[in-house]
Amino acid sequence: MQESKLHIEKNTIQETLIIPLYGRKLCNELYPSFFSDPAASALIERLDYDFTAVEEQSSGMMQRFGALEIAMRQFDLATEIKEYLTEHPNASVVNLGCGLDQTGENCDNGTCHIYNVDMPDVITVRNQLIPAADRVKNIGCDINNTEWFSQIDGSNGVIFFASGVVCYLQTEDAKKLFNKMAVAFPGGRFVCDTFGKTALKLMMKTYIKQAGIKDVQGYFYVGDIEKDIKPWMKNAKISYKEYILGYNDLNTPCVPPFFRFLSHIGDRILKMKILRLDFNGSLSC
Repeated sequence: MQESKLHIEKNTIQETLIIPLYGRKLCNELYPSFFSDPAASALIERLDYDFTAVEEQSSGMMQRFGALEIAMRQFDLATEIKEYLTEHPNASVVNLGCGLDQTGENCDNGTCHIYNVDMPDVITVRNQLIPAADRVKNIGCDINNTEWFSQIDGSNGVIFFASGVVCYLQTEDAKKLFNKMAVAFPGGRFVCDTFGKTALKLMMKTYIKQAGIKDVQGYFYVGDIEKDIKPWMKNAKISYKEYILGYNDLNTPCVPPFFRFLSHIGDRILKMKILRLDFNGSLSC
C-alpha cells in the first residue's frame, strides 16, 4: 500500500521548510564529499508539493553556488559538533530552528542526546516525517521563549547550533538568548553562521523578503565580531572561522575555480563567518 503524502500549503510557515530541504538534496548530488544527508531526497518524495519552480532554478550557476554555501555550512557545524562530542561523548546536541534538518542525527555517536527545537507548526510536520528515534526529542517552541531550556539535559555537556537562523532574530533577542544560554549551561558551546550587513541586505531580496522582513535594521548581523559581540557577551570565550573556506579549502574537482573565488568574496567581503561561543564555567557533572 502506497504511503500517503503530506500536503504542504503555499504561503505558510511549513512552506519555508521546502527551499532548505531541496537545497540539501542538491548538495548531496553536487558535493557528496562535503555533505551527506541521504534522507533529503526520500523526504521530498513524501511531500505533496509542486517542486517545478525550484527544480527549474536548480541548474543555474548561483543556485549551485548557493548549494555549496549550504553544504559548507552544514559541514562546518557538523565538524564543531563532532569535536565537542569527542570531548563530551554523552553531551546533548541541540538544533535550534531545526526545520527538517538532520545534522544532529547525522552526528550521532551512539551515546549523545539530540534535541530539535522549532515552532510548533514546524515540529508537527517534522514529527510526521521524521519521528523522534531513541535519544532524540523534538520540541515545539519559539526559541526566544527559553522555557524550553528546562527540557535540555546539560549535565554531561551541551552544544547548541543554529543553521541559517540567527539572521532572523532581532539583535536584542539574540543578545538575550545567547547570554541566557551561557548562564543556564556553563561549559556548553554555541555555534552558528553569521553575516555582515551587506550580505544580509542581499539576502533580504530573496529569502528574508519572503519572510516579510522589509528592513534589516535591527536584525542580527555582525560586521566585526570583536567589536559587535564582545561588549555584551561577557560569559563566553568568542572565536570564529570563515564560513565557506574556514574548514576546507575546497580544492577539489567538484568545485569550479570560480566558486572558490566567490567563496573568498563571501567570507572576506560579505563577512560570512561561523561564530563559536564557549560558555564560561564547568560542567555540573
